[in-house]
Amino acid sequence: MNNKNNTEKKYALITGAAKRIGASITENLHTNGFDVGIHFNSSSKDAENLCNRLNALRKNSAKIFQGNITKSEGINLLYKEFFKWSGKIDLLVNNASSFYPTPLGEINDENWDDLIGTNLKGPLFLCQAAHNDLKKQQGSIINLIDIYIKSPPKDHSVYIAAKAGLEIVTRSLARDLAPDVRVNGISPGAILWPEKNMDNKTKEGILNTIPLKRKGSPQDIADCILFLVKTSNYITGQIISIDGGKSI
Repeated sequence: MNNKNNTEKKYALITGAAKRIGASITENLHTNGFDVGIHFNSSSKDAENLCNRLNALRKNSAKIFQGNITKSEGINLLYKEFFKWSGKIDLLVNNASSFYPTPLGEINDENWDDLIGTNLKGPLFLCQAAHNDLKKQQGSIINLIDIYIKSPPKDHSVYIAAKAGLEIVTRSLARDLAPDVRVNGISPGAILWPEKNMDNKTKEGILNTIPLKRKGSPQDIADCILFLVKTSNYITGQIISIDGGKSI
């Protein structure tokens, strides 16, 4: 972000911001001076609780926005409502994501539309909605990708296709929007275990493939985003892996 007036209030829109990694990203940006738009689809209670906590720290510095980012009309309405509140945008973080297996033979239109929608269409169309306003602020876009696009897990072909597409979109938009907007991606490794139960043997097996022999934390992702946004004005079109060395 290259804003000439560093004392001017900064606004960020974070998708999938209600919980897990998204909430950590949102809190870290807020702590570092951003007013934040907290997008959610179905996690309304988590979004409200986060928003209330942040507004208790700094009045009127956070607002929630509901939206289905698999649909063009939902994406456009989300951005319209955010901009009505903020009047500008300095940072867009595309974090929202659906993740589940789609074994070959069981793939259908519904899970295709959901996985491609949340992981590829939504981010791209939201970038499209925001790009002119981001140019005015010399802003930034950060897309959350996945290290596993290089070594796909079994039965996740649709999810991996979407995230691989988002990596290419990130590089493409970095060229399309330069020199006014910087676009980068972050590929997390093992940061949080899935919300559905995972047995200890599986967890141990994953950790054994990581050179650092441990999982990361949401704060690792949040700190990298802050680095890309505030102190790295010469970085664009890059995908940074935060994976404990897994991708070596």
